[in-house]
Amino acid sequence: MLDLGWPVQVTSTGGIYVDKESISNISDTQTAIFEFPEINVVWQHRTWGNPVDRDYPWAFKIYGENGMLAGSPMRADFYPEGRNNGEPIHYPVVLEKEQFPEDVTEKDIEIHAAPATREQMKDWLQAIEKDTLPVADVLEGHISTASCILANMSMDLGGRPLKYDPKTMTVLNDPEATALLRRPYREGYVHPEPNTI
Repeated sequence: MLDLGWPVQVTSTGGIYVDKESISNISDTQTAIFEFPEINVVWQHRTWGNPVDRDYPWAFKIYGENGMLAGSPMRADFYPEGRNNGEPIHYPVVLEKEQFPEDVTEKDIEIHAAPATREQMKDWLQAIEKDTLPVADVLEGHISTASCILANMSMDLGGRPLKYDPKTMTVLNDPEATALLRRPYREGYVHPEPNTI
């Protein structure tokens, strides 16, 4: 969304603090800081207690020079800084139920996500036709996924900061973290290195 590229450093803390009897191995509490030259991006989650913002219990918030944008799967609001008397500009969820009535009856559909999925597919087909990158290109997906993996690794390593080098595919000055970037392969299989495929 912000086209930031790779984070310079990732630091995360958390763990299973509340639901200790769960069979899950995923943290119930986590804070991750993704540091970029221009900005820090902070991710927080916890699966217990009341939400900090009842209007946006599961959401993103972007704080900028002109105001704050809050968005969730079901709505968005922009709170302008010093304009419009500070009154938020509201964006309701777009469901397209009238245009695509099959969304209402399709099994297991996330009806609030269907319009975005359709737009992503149209963008992807247009990118193929025009030989351009789609909005959600593979590099952005790779950076987003790898950044989350680095945050989980930082948390598992006691919250120490990790500086990942995408060129060497290593965590700088941290052999222990670098070793966690891949699982051992079963005998007879080898990891496909970029320079051998």
